[in-house]
Amino acid sequence: MKYRGILLPKIIDALEQLGQFWLFVVEMFKQMVRRPFRWYLVAEQLEKIGVYSVPIILLSSLTIGMIFSLQLGSFLSMFRAEMLVGAAVAKTLSRELAPVVTALMLIARNGSAMTAEIGTMRATEQIDAMETMSVNPIQYLTVPRVIASILAFPVLTAIANIVGVLGSYFISVLVRKVDKAGFLDQMYSYVDPVDIISGFIKAAVMGLLVSTICCFYGYYAKGGSRGVGDAATKAVVVSSVGILVADYIMADIMLKVLFD
Repeated sequence: MKYRGILLPKIIDALEQLGQFWLFVVEMFKQMVRRPFRWYLVAEQLEKIGVYSVPIILLSSLTIGMIFSLQLGSFLSMFRAEMLVGAAVAKTLSRELAPVVTALMLIARNGSAMTAEIGTMRATEQIDAMETMSVNPIQYLTVPRVIASILAFPVLTAIANIVGVLGSYFISVLVRKVDKAGFLDQMYSYVDPVDIISGFIKAAVMGLLVSTICCFYGYYAKGGSRGVGDAATKAVVVSSVGILVADYIMADIMLKVLFD
């Protein structure tokens, strides 16, 4: 009875929040197709999410490509197969690493900012003021961020692919002295367009997932400044776990549909 009294309220709160989230998602999709279409807000969010995030994506993807090539090159050298490093890095980046790392970096940089910004507006009653002026807060605050994320995540993933491969080339060819022609030939032979496209699809879905979760926690933040901080922490944790789970599900589906 004691444990039931502790767990039951938490289970009820979790189910209530889950239902609230799905109602939020349904309303968000409804507002996406309703006028007015505020494209200037989408462009503003594209600049914040996309352009301002390029440096951190460049640094993280370059580092990952270099580290992965260093470790993999050391392993493949035992089998005299160092030329396969470029193909392995490019294929892994395009299918998995680039979209996941890009999403995690953008959660840290933009996801928490989305939650804090919208949560602060909730705490200072700006969202209530919008509703008083007949402006739908979900359409004005959430929809531009979601659309911008869906567009920006695949573009940043493409940048991560290119920079990661350049990092792999630097370590393999210039540092470990792998044959340049063999490195490039193996990469072109084993990496298919469907590998890159699958990564773009994952990135777009992750952009939708991250922006929706972060906006949801900000929109329903309560408890003043402390509540905004708690909402930002929950948004980062939930969206990080969510993209990993979504990545596994999408990888399983794509292996059966695209790569068979």
